[in-house]
Amino acid sequence: MKKIPRDLQGILWSKKLNSLNLEKDKSYIIHQVLAYGNLKQIKWLFNVFSRKEIIEVFTTSPRQNYTHSAFNFIKNYILDLEDNKKINPKAYVKATF
Repeated sequence: MKKIPRDLQGILWSKKLNSLNLEKDKSYIIHQVLAYGNLKQIKWLFNVFSRKEIIEVFTTSPRQNYTHSAFNFIKNYILDLEDNKKINPKAYVKATF
């Protein structure tokens, strides 16, 4: 099983890295890295999980972790889901005041 890099602790703040399981905590890990990670960390994500797995988690288990701009960047450029009209931004974008 692949190890989670130590530099992801700041993104995966709600759990200790050694207590995370890549399969059981897949949704949490994917959304946290997509929402808060840098390009190096997102690249790690794609080395650990397949593109299909990442897209499936993103589209079927939305989390309100994203800023509006981060959501658009991930959806349109990283995952290339620009034409997918079924993805409702309200399910992903956290409220900002």
